[in-house]
Amino acid sequence: MHDERARQAPTSQRNKNPDSLYIALKDAPGAGSREIVAGLVVDLDANGDVVGFAIDQASGKLDLTRIETFALPAVSAAE
Repeated sequence: MHDERARQAPTSQRNKNPDSLYIALKDAPGAGSREIVAGLVVDLDANGDVVGFAIDQASGKLDLTRIETFALPAVSAAE
């Protein structure tokens, strides 16, 4: 489970594994995790809703030199 990672919705960050990417989708504690396919782990809250997901061996699966986001909520400087 990836509960030790900061949870701010939505964010992305590298974790302790230098070739893993974690994307948090909502600010809620993880209650469980499920490996969907090899190297893709989804964190779930107590209701079974997706909290975030981790991609292991990310550099071999994604081009991490450019990450684009679309339709994210506006964040003020105070947040």
